[in-house]
Amino acid sequence: MAFNNEIEINGRKIGPGHPVYIIAEMSANHGQDLEQAKALVRAAKEAGADAIKLQSYTADTLTMDCQLPHFEATGPWKGQYLHDLYKSAYMPWEFHKPLIELATELSITIFSSPFDATAVDLLEQFDSPAYKIASPELIDHALIKKVAKTGKPVIMSTGGATLSEITESVAVAREAGVKELVVLKCTSTYPAPPETINLATIPHLASMFKCPVGLSDHTLGNDVPIASVGFGVHMIEKHFVLSKEDETADSFFSMTPDELKQLVHGVRQVEKAIGTIHYPDTPSPNRRCVYVTRDIQAGEVMDLDNMAQMRPGGGEIAPKELPYLVGRKAKRFLPRGTQLAWQDME
Repeated sequence: MAFNNEIEINGRKIGPGHPVYIIAEMSANHGQDLEQAKALVRAAKEAGADAIKLQSYTADTLTMDCQLPHFEATGPWKGQYLHDLYKSAYMPWEFHKPLIELATELSITIFSSPFDATAVDLLEQFDSPAYKIASPELIDHALIKKVAKTGKPVIMSTGGATLSEITESVAVAREAGVKELVVLKCTSTYPAPPETINLATIPHLASMFKCPVGLSDHTLGNDVPIASVGFGVHMIEKHFVLSKEDETADSFFSMTPDELKQLVHGVRQVEKAIGTIHYPDTPSPNRRCVYVTRDIQAGEVMDLDNMAQMRPGGGEIAPKELPYLVGRKAKRFLPRGTQLAWQDME
């Protein structure tokens, strides 16, 4: 069974020939404050995002409350134990209903990344329009199968997975009946240096899995996601925070509402610029042609002293023909500034 060439989320088609689908990832930037979470939904809508995405988990569904060394967080979160980190970062499950109601009211799509089966059950209560498999969960085949049973479109982020692991997980999704799949190139570094992104992988993913592809971006700024449009992405996801002053687990590498507006604008501009394969039907006049540079009498010999190629164009004799005009005679009087034509010479 092949994947569909395009998918549809909440009535919006995604894939070749359609605008890039832009997702604002709320992640932990709600700060466990419902009003802040609602403000993020409103800001995403105002900035022009197509969707806002949540993460659905609890600390206990991700890890255990244990302080052995291998339960210590790494990278930017070093110094914390994983359970403490997730406990401070997760979105209270009672937030889902009011946020989904608000998004529906504002006409912005909202969906989530479930991190275990109980989260899928929760989201199905609200008839989630799509599901995102987060990068670390790509190897959770049971979760992929659970999501596949919903019949909804599935988005998979590749993160630190090897090509073999990605291929295996895509096969699990296919065998479980998923027909609408998007695979996102992702670099699981926070923030991710541009030299680690490897945008050239995006068309390779499209070729490998024959489905829409995209970018889950963790770089600072918009240069990389905007550039990804030129590599054929159909979807861009980027973490979103109200202010750089907010202190959450993800705020230090998230974009602000102004940056999201700039991202949407930049992506739409690049889409217009990509266009189609096109060449002019007629030559442009804004170039050069051959001119008479001083008055020439009838019968006078043409040479490089009395003609030259220069702007503006529009005449019938192109610059490349100039050497072949030397030695010909003028048929008539040619005043200075005449655009030379073949009928003007013997």
